[in-house]
Amino acid sequence: MNESSALPGDPSELHLRIYYDDGLCDTPHADTLERWDVAVLDRRRTHHGGKDSAATSDCVQADCPSCTVEDVAIGSMVFHRVHLDRGRNAYRAMEEESEELYEIAQVLLDPQTGSFTSDVSEMLEYIGTGLLVMDRVTLDRQWRGHGLAVILATEAIHRLMPGCRAIACAPGITDLSSHRLKDRTEWDRVNAKIARGWERIGFHLYRDNIYLLSPASQDLEEQRGVLRGRLVELGASWRTATS
Repeated sequence: MNESSALPGDPSELHLRIYYDDGLCDTPHADTLERWDVAVLDRRRTHHGGKDSAATSDCVQADCPSCTVEDVAIGSMVFHRVHLDRGRNAYRAMEEESEELYEIAQVLLDPQTGSFTSDVSEMLEYIGTGLLVMDRVTLDRQWRGHGLAVILATEAIHRLMPGCRAIACAPGITDLSSHRLKDRTEWDRVNAKIARGWERIGFHLYRDNIYLLSPASQDLEEQRGVLRGRLVELGASWRTATS
């Protein structure tokens, strides 16, 4: 069976909706720490002619008046843009926000100044002042196993990284519903697979499961092109398998 035929829909129809919910809070915390949410949406077109609805592929008219279009959420991502040069101490802001952000702050930031530690700073090109944290990337189960998470996250990173000096993440499992992951060996295997996906676009292990990526990384730019090509291939394979 073609690997793309197992997908529940055409991956070429996936798109991202990136948004920041501004509560208009005039506080130092809000100036320092921004949460950006990303919805992964599947654009589904359904033909309603006759007694039964049919998939879009059965409709030969791209602008068929009997078709309806619906964006269905099939995943989500959470990013945080941390401004180290405005508002309050970024280390303290991350500490208060969540345990996950605090773990990253402990590795990358100086608690006294809220800036990058001297060791981290020496590693980074000075192309910005902020820190972009990729906090969470999830896809519905039926969309997993095809490398789509890395493809989609790379696009989100590209949109959100301007002005940032570093991108950080702590790879790991976010969906704990699978019983098979209760086995330690399987848990380690899946976590290692996730980490390899992020390493593919240029993330490298810095310390304590905290991975870093420079926005200036040539790997990131090159892999973005490769991954976009992979998405096109997946879409073509899916259409061939379902035609």
